[in-house]
This record gives sequence, structure tokens and C-alpha cells, in this order.
Amino acid sequence: MLMLAGIVLLHITTIILLLVAAIDNAWWVTNTVSTDLWGRWELANSAWHYTNLKDYPEEYLQAVQATTVLACIFAILALFVFVAQLFTLAKGQRFTFSGILQLISCLCIMIAASIYTAELHPNETEGGFGHSYVLAWISFVLTFILAITYLILRKKSE
Repeated sequence: MLMLAGIVLLHITTIILLLVAAIDNAWWVTNTVSTDLWGRWELANSAWHYTNLKDYPEEYLQAVQATTVLACIFAILALFVFVAQLFTLAKGQRFTFSGILQLISCLCIMIAASIYTAELHPNETEGGFGHSYVLAWISFVLTFILAITYLILRKKSE
């Protein structure tokens, strides 16, 4: 029972990290600019001003946005499926679907962070990746660990 509580806590933590990574405006930061997946904040006259992401290749940006949102959706769905499977399925059948959903979430956030890394800031010398970008990669690791954990729990319960 304690192990299941730990898994649920880790899963909720992962969802929170994914949501922060998707929403917060710190994927790429400089002294005067902070960008997220949806817009750009520029410091001018001691105030931050929001602008659109007009300098990014639109197809790559949309791919990053879509896969990040999908990662959040699949992680949340995996949590609900996990809780439902605890009470409805017999031993040996549990957690397979949760593991698959979590693995899809893992792949989505990996794709998003990889595209962002390779295509959106390849030659920029000023600035660096912000904490939201780092949280996306941490979320990738945690979702992968959860997916493997669900699949191992399925095997142990058979």
C-alpha cells in the first residue's frame, strides 16, 4: 500500500512538472527576453511586454506545442486509468494500460524537448535554456520511470 501511495505521489509530481513546463515562460531566457511555447516576454522600459513568437519556424513550434500538450493529457489520463485499474481489474491485468499511456506521455515530452533543442535555438549565442526546458527533461525521465514501474508491477502481480 505504501508503494502505491509513492507511485501516486510521483505521478502527481510528474503531472505538475509537465504542466509547469508547458505553461511557464522560461524555455529560453536572456537578460531581456524570456520565451515559452506560446509567446515571448521582452523587457523594455523596466516592464515586461508580451509578443508573439514570430521568429520561430511555425511547423516546429506547433509540433513542440502539440506534443507538450499531449504529454500532459496522457500523463493525467494515465493517473485516472491507474486509479481505476486498482479497483476494477484482477491481478495480472493491472497497470498495463497505465504503463502504455505513461510511455506515450514520455515519448511526447521527449519529442517536444528534442525538437525545441534541435530546431528553435540551434545557433543562438546569447541566452540559454531556462528552467521550464529543464523541467521538461526531468518530466521525461520521471514519466519513463513510471512507465517502467507500471510494467514491472504488472509482471509482479501475475
